[in-house]
Amino acid sequence: MFKLRRNLDQLDCFHRQKEHNVLKAREELKVCRLHISELERQRARVEEEIEQQKEDDNSAAVFRLRAQHKRLCQELQQEEELESHVATTLREHELEMCQVEVEMGGFSLLRVEVQEEEQAYQALQAQRGEARLQKEYTSTQSLQLRTQCLKARQAATQKEEETHCQRTAELAQASRQKAALYLKETINRMHREEAENEQQSRGLRQKRMQAVLSLKANIACTQESLRAQQTRARAQARRQEEEERQLRESLQTQGINSTKYMYQQKKLQEFHRKKEEFQEKQKSKRVEIVSKLLLEEELLERRKRHHALLFPPTQVSLVERLAGQERSPEKLLQSLDPQPAETKEEKRKRHPHILSRPSQQDTVFSDSSSSSELSDQEESRDLEEEQGLTDNLAQPEFTGLWDQTRQVHQSTPNEDAKSLQSRAERQDMSLLPVGKPPVAGKRVIQGKEFKGSPFISKPEIILFKDFDVGQMYKKKVTLTNVSYTTNYCKLLGVTMELMDFISISFEPPGPISAGMACDMQVIFQPMMNKDLKGEVQFVSAAGPFSVPIRCTIKKCDLSVDIDLIVFGTHVVGQTISRAITLTNRGALGTCFTLVSSPCPSLAQSQLQPQAHALSEASSASTELSQERSTSIAAASDSQESPASRDSGELKSERKSQEPLLVSDSKQSGAQTPAVSETLGGVEAASGRRSLASEQHEGGPALKASTEEPSDSSSDITIGEVREGEVGPFESVKLEIVFTPTVPGEAKLDFYIKFSDPTCEPISIGVRGTAVCVPVWVAQPSIVLKICMFDRLYQDSIVVQSRASTALRLTFKVCPELRNHMEILPKTGYIQARSSFNAKLKFLPRRSLFEDAKTFFDNETGVLEVPLTVQVADQVRPVPFTVHAVITSPDLCFDRTEVDFGHCSIYESVKTSVRLTNLTLLPQDFGFLSIPQFVEVQPNDGFGTLLPLETLEVDLIFSAKKAGEYSFQLNCKSGINRYFPLSCRAVGVHPPLELSHSLVQFGATVVGDCSTAVLHVVNAHTSLNEFTHPVPRIGRDPVAPVGPRLFTFTPPENSEISLTPRTGRVLPGQRCLVQVTFRPRLCDQAIREEAVRLLCRSEELRLHELERVTKAEGNRKGGEQEGLCKREAPTAPQKGKKPPPARPQAKQTLKEKISKVSISPKTDSPFRAPNPADIQSGSEEYAAGRASLLHAFPEHYSRYIIPCFVSDGDPPQSDPHAQPSCSSPLNTLYLELHCPAVRPPLVVASSNGQTTINYHQVAVGQKVVKKLTVQNISQEALELRSSVLDLSGPFSLLNALRRLGPGATHTLLLAFTPALGKRYRESVEIHSPNMTLEITLCGVGVDPLLTSSHQGGLMDFGYMLEKERASQVFKLQNTSSLAVRFSVLLHSLSLGCKAQSGADSFPALLSPGPEEQTHPTVGTQNYSGRSVFKVMPIEGTIAPGKSQDITVTFLPDHESLHYSDILKVELMNKSTVCVMVLKGAARSHIMYLCGGDPLAVPTDAVHLLPASGDSEHTVDCEKPPLPVLLTLRGVYREGAMSPAVRELEVGCICSTQPMAKKNVEFSWEGLQALQQRGFTVEPTRGTVDAGHRRTITVIWTPPCGLKPNEVVQVCAPLTLRGDETEPPAQGRYCKVGEGREAKDGPARLQR
Repeated sequence: MFKLRRNLDQLDCFHRQKEHNVLKAREELKVCRLHISELERQRARVEEEIEQQKEDDNSAAVFRLRAQHKRLCQELQQEEELESHVATTLREHELEMCQVEVEMGGFSLLRVEVQEEEQAYQALQAQRGEARLQKEYTSTQSLQLRTQCLKARQAATQKEEETHCQRTAELAQASRQKAALYLKETINRMHREEAENEQQSRGLRQKRMQAVLSLKANIACTQESLRAQQTRARAQARRQEEEERQLRESLQTQGINSTKYMYQQKKLQEFHRKKEEFQEKQKSKRVEIVSKLLLEEELLERRKRHHALLFPPTQVSLVERLAGQERSPEKLLQSLDPQPAETKEEKRKRHPHILSRPSQQDTVFSDSSSSSELSDQEESRDLEEEQGLTDNLAQPEFTGLWDQTRQVHQSTPNEDAKSLQSRAERQDMSLLPVGKPPVAGKRVIQGKEFKGSPFISKPEIILFKDFDVGQMYKKKVTLTNVSYTTNYCKLLGVTMELMDFISISFEPPGPISAGMACDMQVIFQPMMNKDLKGEVQFVSAAGPFSVPIRCTIKKCDLSVDIDLIVFGTHVVGQTISRAITLTNRGALGTCFTLVSSPCPSLAQSQLQPQAHALSEASSASTELSQERSTSIAAASDSQESPASRDSGELKSERKSQEPLLVSDSKQSGAQTPAVSETLGGVEAASGRRSLASEQHEGGPALKASTEEPSDSSSDITIGEVREGEVGPFESVKLEIVFTPTVPGEAKLDFYIKFSDPTCEPISIGVRGTAVCVPVWVAQPSIVLKICMFDRLYQDSIVVQSRASTALRLTFKVCPELRNHMEILPKTGYIQARSSFNAKLKFLPRRSLFEDAKTFFDNETGVLEVPLTVQVADQVRPVPFTVHAVITSPDLCFDRTEVDFGHCSIYESVKTSVRLTNLTLLPQDFGFLSIPQFVEVQPNDGFGTLLPLETLEVDLIFSAKKAGEYSFQLNCKSGINRYFPLSCRAVGVHPPLELSHSLVQFGATVVGDCSTAVLHVVNAHTSLNEFTHPVPRIGRDPVAPVGPRLFTFTPPENSEISLTPRTGRVLPGQRCLVQVTFRPRLCDQAIREEAVRLLCRSEELRLHELERVTKAEGNRKGGEQEGLCKREAPTAPQKGKKPPPARPQAKQTLKEKISKVSISPKTDSPFRAPNPADIQSGSEEYAAGRASLLHAFPEHYSRYIIPCFVSDGDPPQSDPHAQPSCSSPLNTLYLELHCPAVRPPLVVASSNGQTTINYHQVAVGQKVVKKLTVQNISQEALELRSSVLDLSGPFSLLNALRRLGPGATHTLLLAFTPALGKRYRESVEIHSPNMTLEITLCGVGVDPLLTSSHQGGLMDFGYMLEKERASQVFKLQNTSSLAVRFSVLLHSLSLGCKAQSGADSFPALLSPGPEEQTHPTVGTQNYSGRSVFKVMPIEGTIAPGKSQDITVTFLPDHESLHYSDILKVELMNKSTVCVMVLKGAARSHIMYLCGGDPLAVPTDAVHLLPASGDSEHTVDCEKPPLPVLLTLRGVYREGAMSPAVRELEVGCICSTQPMAKKNVEFSWEGLQALQQRGFTVEPTRGTVDAGHRRTITVIWTPPCGLKPNEVVQVCAPLTLRGDETEPPAQGRYCKVGEGREAKDGPARLQR
């Protein structure tokens, strides 16, 4: 039904449209036909006028009328064509309308059915509405009942709450009274306690002050004693040094190696000292162990006594006694163990021999007990047990309670952990709401699934780093609720590992809103030096969570800067030292010790089986403690690995490793030397083995091992620092000394070991090579660097000798270089332990390559010569090498001759030559003896050339006079070598010259211009070359005297313009040339910038679109996820099994989210336009230009413009021929320097255009346009403008002001043309740095508006009063611009408004004839409204268009003198046309027109009717209306011609209902008329409505009538319409209804 109704409505609309088209076409056809008929009438009238003008022989008028006739014919033809077209269109529309009507007829039955269905549907809708209203009324009633019940319950609840609040207030008042008493007592007690505490603290401060003073005194005493000790120590050290020096001198005199002997003595003394210290420590440790054993026995006895008191004696089994016996050794070992926290199982794994061999317990006990701290810990543990026993002595009254408490106290750690876990679970369960057990799965809060911890902590991990035992550390932690709802948290506690060290200060804050936080303080007080980790456990409504805790002890982080030291090759007896840096980056300090090992792998294998024993031993900070622990472990394991077998294996392993060490030293000999500090590897190892064997066998082995140190270890020694302590974040310098004693390679590895067991040893390798030559060259490789051919170079050769006798030396040079190299003296003697100097002379010659091909490379110039020093009685000579790089000393030009060509005396010619330095050394150069007409640049011909550098040298030739030049330039190098360069040139004196050859413009902004003026001078007036220089080319003949033509040829599309470009100069005269520089932006650059801006805007748009798309995608994804969450099944009820999860929901959600396109499409429809497609006047072009202007960089341009000169004028025989051009050598050149800068002032409006085009403006019209300028500079600008033509059409309406940086100012420029022509003018906006020229142009156009009514009279005729009549005339705009018009009525003007609403006096009553020439306003309406109404009053007509003006006549009373003046004016006050509007109004349908006007119209002098008589007419007989009809006869040739006049009787066609629709008229008194010669036709008749009938009056003068004699007669004419007028009875009568009278005098004229 609805679809059919929609189709029927569309068909009805289509039918209405077709009907409208038909009506419109008919109207157009009617208008066209009316226009055609009008044109035909005009054509007929024009044809008549043509005939008449032909008769009058007025040819000008005939031509004008023919042209008008032709135009009318063309318009008529066009209208006929238009008529045929409109008729065709009308037929088509009628056909389409008929087709639509036929189609509508086919749907008539369906239309009836649709109407019935619609009625039924409306009835159904009404029924549904009634049912819905009834349902809503019922629900409203029920809702009101529920509301009333709810209000009643709320009132009852509120009453109960008020009662409860009153009762609570009474209880609170009573409790406050009680609390006030207790509060006073508490405050008094607190005051007393504070006073006591203050007194105690005062006493404590006094004690501390005394302690500080005593400490200060003790420190002063200690400093004095330390100074004395240091002084004694320094004196003792000086004495020891003096003794050592004397001993060393005595040993040297005996020929003994004093250094080695002294070192061995020091090592032996140090060993004996350490041995004594070790024995003393052993004795003290034994005493301590014995005291501990005695204390333990006493404690055991005490425990036994306590045990006997607590428990009665029982029978002890044998097994328990044996277990006690087994435990006693274990307890003894535990007291001696340096790690008391270690369990028995771990000790059994690490030391199985100790537990399995009871016979060895005494030995281990006596050797390995070295720590007193362990015994103190064991003692404290025993004291705690004793205290526990004493506490258990109290007997309770109820044994059951005692047993329960004792069971709880004796619970195992596992049971404690389980109880803690169960307690945490119970607390967690208590926090949850009643009836809702905790769910381990998903947590859904307010419809959203919450994942993760409900609270987050800041910091996330509570870290206590580098803590000290016994100190207290505090940290503040902030817990933030990150769940979706209000939550609360409860502290459960910390994990078992941290219970004894961590305490939490946390006050539960109650419910916490989402995003809120609470604080917690964590206090850490470590009791043991161990890394700890755990967590603080909480529980919340959303589930349990925890905060991790990490506690780390202080640790060591040790490293060295280099791990390999290579000393290189040195002579035996030299001492070389290197230093390395040991750095500790950790917070824990440690002690270090250097130990050596001949083989790293062997040392590591020896250390592995002893690692456990070293960990048990004392961790002292000296090397002695490590040696002692090694000896203890060796003694304990003596049966399995004896020291003798270890020593043999070590020696064999060392022998096998020696070749490998030598090869490694060779490979790493070239590496960078490193530093380390250690003892001799073999010596330290032998020391340890001897110490171990001493413990097992005795002292002789130790002595034997120390007396046999290794030879290789004596070459590599350590510095003063061997052991020490590295503090936290500190570094230590370690020195390694290499003193070779025997030739060969030395290789040794060192290990830096640390007292901290967690730090691994650091390996350092040391490599060195020793040679034993008695004579050597101090500088075995003599480098002479870079040398030139044929130049002498010298150097010294220093020979050193370590021999004890004088030796003879002979220097030998290879035969190939004897012509180039020499050593003086060739033979000499070197004294014992001294040096010898020889002189090396090197003079390379050009034949070096041929003489020494094997030593000299000609391509690279490298010379490497091996030389030797032969020593007497020595087979092996001492070699040394001389290195040098030989290079050529020449400078080279790229050409040998320079031709400057022809050069004008007003110009300079520049040519460039390339000067190359062929040497590998920098060379100074300079051009000397340069002629005055030559200039060498840069730096006036002086400079320095780098090796193999090529410099471009500019040679500038400036001829002083015409002639030929030939000269030579000499370039001299820094080594006095000359390099000549030949030059030649020809000087030219041109016939013309420029007043300025160089023009330097100032900084010119883009858009502005700079102008310079120069002159082209023709100074050639005489051929006498002796009085003044004459123009010529070189030595050619002198140029003739005469006029010269010149032509400037600037580059095309350049910023330079010259005026004039071509000119003629007579001899002795000059021509002014103006040069203008106008910097502008490149058109191609503007287009490219426009394309760049378009691409950038598109990128920004795509970025914004991508952001919006992503946000939309996220929103849709969130909606889909929320929808799936809402669709998900709710939590199962208690006691019911939840249904299985459906995986399809997640898959559907993923598919839906994947369909949402989050990322934008990669294929964008935007394509970057081609720069050539950017139009010059488009917005994109203007934007690109503005962007370039704002970012315009300063640039400098240089132009050279040629000026061609001709020989003279063209020949007289052919003046149009081109003048012969002189030689191109006479061409002048103008050089321009043009800097361009960014404009400080730009046009910010009109797309940056500096031209304001007003286009076409009507004459007299004022058009104002705005122009905005902006200051884009960094300084304020003072603006001023040029003066416009005061009599011109352009004007500046506002003043200029000061513009700050970035400010704008808007100029108002007006254009008011006075004539119809083109106008163009420029206004300049001046600023301190530029002038902005604004071009103003416009066209003044005379508005051409034609009216279809040519002016004059527009008569509306007769009509009934209070009715309306309209006439239309058309205004056509034939000009090229829109024209604004206005229609003015004279009655509405200011001069006639006083007469509005009253009849104005006609022209007959005007006092003078001047006022009669101008029409006045006639009768007006009584109501005050205008009689004539014009629509529209004003408007605008587009070019080529027309406008219809409708004039309506609206009289409100009877009058024959309604009139007004209508004037059509344009905006420039010009008049298009003036019309006189006339009309007559009658109260009846009949009227009579024609005749002559009377002197005074009767209705013009009648007063207005009274208000009471305005609607009713007096029932009295009205006098007839007199009409004057004047007939003039003509007397010709003695005969009188008859006179004819016409009267018209009309009937008004009215829309009002009338009894009679026509008018009858009849004449009376015709006989009197006929007697006077008057004839009337017709005498009676009838006139239909809307028509007129003509009555012809003919007067034939009777015979005998004299000329100028007046014949006067009166005849009544009766008119009968809706009322009848009686015939006239007198000359004057009142206006009546239905009857009019005629009075017509006849006058006769000759």
